[in-house]
Amino acid sequence: MTAPPKNAVFHMIGNGHIDPVWLWNWQEGYQEIKATYRSALDRLTEHPDFIFTASSAGHYAWILDNEPEMFEEIRARVAEGRWALVGGWWVQPDCNIPSGEAFVRQGLYGQRFFQAHFGRTADTGYNPDSFGHAGTLPQILLGSGLKRYTFMRPGPHEQALPSRLFWWQGPDGSRVLTFRIPYEYCTWGKDLEAHIRKCTTELSGTVNELMCFYGVGNHGGGPTTENLASIARLKADPDLPELRLSDPRQYFNAVQHTDVPVWSSELLYHAVGCYAAHSGVKRWNRAAELALVRAEKLAALATALTGITYPHDDLARAWKRVLFNQFHDILAGTSIESAYEDARNEYGEALATAQHVANAALQRISWRVTVPHREGSKPYVVFNPHPWPARVAIEHETGGVPTDFTIVDERDQPVPAQRIQSEATVTGWRKRLLWTADLPPFGYRTYTILPEAAPQTPPVDASDTHLENSNFRLDIDPQTGGIASLLDKRTGAEVFRDTAAVGQVMRDPSDTWSHSLLRYDDLAGRFADSTSVLLEHGPVRSTIRTTSRYGRSTLTQDFMLYADQPHIEVRVRVDWHEQQRVLKLHFPAHLHFPQATFEVPYGVTTRPTNGNEEPGQRWIDLSGVYRPSGVIRGLSLINDAKYSYHALDADLGLTVLRSPVIAHHDPYEPVEGSDYRYLDQGEQAFTYWLYPHDGTWRDAGTPREAAVLTERPVVIPETYHDGAFAPAASFMQVEPANAQVTVFKRAEDNHGYVLRLVETHGHPVQAQVNLPGLDRQIQTGLGAFEIKTLLIPDGGGAAQLLNLTELEVLGEA
Repeated sequence: MTAPPKNAVFHMIGNGHIDPVWLWNWQEGYQEIKATYRSALDRLTEHPDFIFTASSAGHYAWILDNEPEMFEEIRARVAEGRWALVGGWWVQPDCNIPSGEAFVRQGLYGQRFFQAHFGRTADTGYNPDSFGHAGTLPQILLGSGLKRYTFMRPGPHEQALPSRLFWWQGPDGSRVLTFRIPYEYCTWGKDLEAHIRKCTTELSGTVNELMCFYGVGNHGGGPTTENLASIARLKADPDLPELRLSDPRQYFNAVQHTDVPVWSSELLYHAVGCYAAHSGVKRWNRAAELALVRAEKLAALATALTGITYPHDDLARAWKRVLFNQFHDILAGTSIESAYEDARNEYGEALATAQHVANAALQRISWRVTVPHREGSKPYVVFNPHPWPARVAIEHETGGVPTDFTIVDERDQPVPAQRIQSEATVTGWRKRLLWTADLPPFGYRTYTILPEAAPQTPPVDASDTHLENSNFRLDIDPQTGGIASLLDKRTGAEVFRDTAAVGQVMRDPSDTWSHSLLRYDDLAGRFADSTSVLLEHGPVRSTIRTTSRYGRSTLTQDFMLYADQPHIEVRVRVDWHEQQRVLKLHFPAHLHFPQATFEVPYGVTTRPTNGNEEPGQRWIDLSGVYRPSGVIRGLSLINDAKYSYHALDADLGLTVLRSPVIAHHDPYEPVEGSDYRYLDQGEQAFTYWLYPHDGTWRDAGTPREAAVLTERPVVIPETYHDGAFAPAASFMQVEPANAQVTVFKRAEDNHGYVLRLVETHGHPVQAQVNLPGLDRQIQTGLGAFEIKTLLIPDGGGAAQLLNLTELEVLGEA
């Protein structure tokens, strides 16, 4: 065996990686955390030079609540420097699927817990077991006080990197010193000699100090007495590096001046199946993230306008429920079936909290809106959560509306409206109404239903297979139930080169993670045998419903063409009964030299159009040369529940679902004829928009369109009363379009309001935020893809720049 380089050092990192949920439920994980921490404390007593490393503030919170005496022991070990706090996040989450704001909250709640209970924060990000890492994380890590990062997946066979130790640089220029763990983050054997000798193969001339992780993990356990005895024995072996009991902070301090390369990209690909596995948890996650952000905005506005108490504790508890269920084996869809009953309940708690907070805030405001009395009328106050004007379709269930009705705004101007199918099957007293609302930026408008006939001509030409307005002409393929043709009449461009929105079924014999796969391209068949019917036809929209079939499954798509919207809305319902198959929707764009752009957490990224399965947030865009004319055009696909996409040349694909055996992990081979449960059986629903556009996604403003689909207005039924507020008002405006306000809330220390801005196009800009509700105007520079957090102090004073945890003031805005 070759001797290690001179002065080589292995920093031996004693840890006990704990999955609080995976092949067990959280209650078992709860107990295992207690047992692992008890074992670590005992080892610390027995071995004076031993150091234990542990992450995840949520785990410590369980100990604090359930075993406060043990927590005090841990505090004492942290204070003496032998219990290393790492991670700084609530849990070790999936690092592709959460939103940018959810990653911020992982750090906000994690680091504030550490600061409050240990008097210090972590400086090393720590996600050894997460299945890939978004390229935008360096800025979020750095803004949360985490200057270093440790991970293991993807491994060298999945992602070639220039070095085990490197600077990881985000799109905004932020850098964190990053280390990829060699081979494994936990050990199963009692003697560590084989593991240590294997790690010596990773030493190089430029990096001669490495971290070598040890300790029983996954189901917890931590370092054993035998582990420590073998380290003590191997220290005397001259063929091995110096073995130093250490922690990640000591390691990074030792190598921080080493000349190492820079990596400026994502860390992919490991387990691409996790982007789509378990549609339920994916949908709950996105809904809860967005609902909490919206609830905070509305609660902050109600606090500023009416003095109502801001519900800090309720919102923090709800966020922590969401953050816990973003743990990588939950949100990735890889846990046992019963674990998702728990996840559903906890996401439900967060969603219910968001609903209660938003309703209380808006009812507080709408009660103070002047609503004049009109005999037989029904008034509604509609709130726009976005700081830009939005023209949106409003659907609302109501009672006591006559067959003939008119909806007017606060200026008494009629707006397009129609009746649609009610959720209630009763005598007709309950009706569902649809109308077009022009909403002011981060404000509201009052709409009133009047018992008067309103003659309106549908501006959409419609039949069972054809929809057409002044913007688009859409024709349905009667065989597949997809789109035979979509003509953009504004430019004369045919959007698709072949039938689109067809359900394609791919064979998928892989495990739940899809280990060793990069794409799903083994076609088993297509949905066909379609029927189509004109479902709605009115002045706001017309809808064709198509139902197609494959095997024992059905795919229902409602294609909606609005009179005055720049997109086609498609509401999808899938009743799925196939096994070891993937369902995709394909959109073959009429483009040449396309570029695929994906929304990722607080940013965007471009990727090759090679057909690989890719993680994304709410949208993917293909922009390129429109073949007939040679001009730049594009197509954005926006959705409210999915995270998995592909682009193959000019073919854009949305992965709707996968149905592997639940919690199946290679190398185990399922036995034919055995009784297994499969993912995503039964019915599910989601919505997507097709958004054809001139130019690129930046020209089209795709980020704002995605926000409008996924963060909907709120409708409050009202009554007649005088009030301090006008029938329509706006309380925040932001310009230009690439400056997006993602958060408006009370500060964690309740001494002002926090505003978070993100630059969405990759172009530096001077952002202007007008806040009539606070009587403030703010102008601040934003760099390309920069995240900036501002504190607007109570009682006046200049806005201050905060870090993402709100623990540090960085200067004036």
